[in-house]
Formats: sequence, structure tokens, C-alpha cells
Amino acid sequence: MKKIGIVGGLGPEATLYYYRVLIDLCHENKDLGANYPEIIIYSLNLEECRQMMELGNWGQLTTKLLAALQSLYRAGADFGLIAANTPHMVFEDVEAKSLIPLLSIVEETCNAITERGLSKVGLIGTLITMQANFYRDVFNKGNISIVVPKEDEQAYIYNKIASELGLGIMLDETRNNFLKIAQRMIDQESIQGLILGCTEIPLLLTKEELGIPFFDTSKIHAQNALKYCLSET
Repeated sequence: MKKIGIVGGLGPEATLYYYRVLIDLCHENKDLGANYPEIIIYSLNLEECRQMMELGNWGQLTTKLLAALQSLYRAGADFGLIAANTPHMVFEDVEAKSLIPLLSIVEETCNAITERGLSKVGLIGTLITMQANFYRDVFNKGNISIVVPKEDEQAYIYNKIASELGLGIMLDETRNNFLKIAQRMIDQESIQGLILGCTEIPLLLTKEELGIPFFDTSKIHAQNALKYCLSET
């Protein structure tokens, strides 16, 4: 098995979720038994990285991510993943300089949606993830349209990510309001699926309730990490 390297801490709750998903997937794979992969986690400082992203200091963030990946490489990781959506804003630059292969959360999510045959999906996440083009750039190649919430809805979603979800606080009121936003996007924008484009959101929206598939980017990323871990190439 290849050793999995995870750049985590962005935030910590999502990193815990990745580890849990990987272990659960191993339980489900009867061929593995108790033969779990080796997982190395480098947990970054969330507030430090959040400030870089909010101020648009993408060069500093790239340097920070590369340093973490270099540490994972020295620790023996055979490949890596960044356990967060927003830092994928600089994924191409990081991938080009990384000493180990990387799996993109955006590309793996796009592949999962392509397999379902969908052509128009909603995206919720941080303000940067909803407003930037790094999701659209990948999905446009597969002829899949991305729809984001209205401006006031985006502000509400990000506020709740920062003040609740990132701290492990999951409230029914917040869940219901997220679902109302998604329902409006179904009714008015005709989305066929919803990308949970922040790695904390699947901790809140734990099941599909609106008649469309929810794409848990964290789980998709972790599933493909395990596949790559077990592959021969």
C-alpha cells in the first residue's frame, strides 16, 4: 500500500472527518481486514491560513502548503491531498512544485458528477470557493455548469462556516436554512445536484433530503485516496 499524506487543519473538524472516512472505508473493504493504510497528517494553523486566503496572499499560501507537503514527503508519504476546498485555488501551482503526486478534490468531484451524467449543479462553500473560478475551470472542461447561491445567501453560508461548522457546532436551524437555500436553487436555477464545497458542510448536511444528490467532496476525495493507495501504479 502507498502511504497517504494529508495536509489538514483547514479546518481540524474536516481533517477528523477524512480520517474517519478512510477508516470506515477500510472496514467496508472485506479484502483488507484490519490492514489499514499508513496515514500521515500535517495539520496547519487554520487562522494563519484563513488570513492568507481572505487577504489574497496566494503566494504565501502556496509556500505554506508546499512546506507541509515537503514534510509529508520526508515522513514517507507516497502521495498527498489537501483536506480543504478553498486552498485548491492554488492547486495547480502547488501540484507543479510538489515532491509527491497530489489528488485534487475538485477534479475527483468533477469525475463523480460526470459519472452521474449531470450537467448543472449547485456549489456551496466559503466565499472564495463560491466566487472564484477554480471549480468552474475544471467543470467547464466536462461541460458541467456551476450555479452558486445569491450574494446574501453566500454571506450567510460563509458566516455559519466560520462561526459554527469550523468549530464543530452543528445546529438544526443552520441545517434547515442551508436546505432552504438549496431548495431555492432547485426551484429557480434547476440544479440537478449540490456540491458540498467546504469540507465542514458534510458534517451538517449528513443526508440527501431534497430529491437531488449531494456531493460530499471530502468523502469523494478520501474514497479516491484509498483507491490510489491500493493501486499498483
